[in-house]
Amino acid sequence: MKAIVSLENLASHLVLTFWTPLFVGIFITIVFYALRPRNKKLFDSAANMPLRED
Repeated sequence: MKAIVSLENLASHLVLTFWTPLFVGIFITIVFYALRPRNKKLFDSAANMPLRED
């Protein structure tokens, strides 16, 4: 008879219940930060940095 609770079941349950929502939240936060209008000037200057001649 196999054990109902195994390391694989515990690990997959932990991933599904904790890590996936955590990383989805982190991803949404990063996208929100990148798309904020207040950061446009900062990101535009960073995008033009390789083209500048000092």
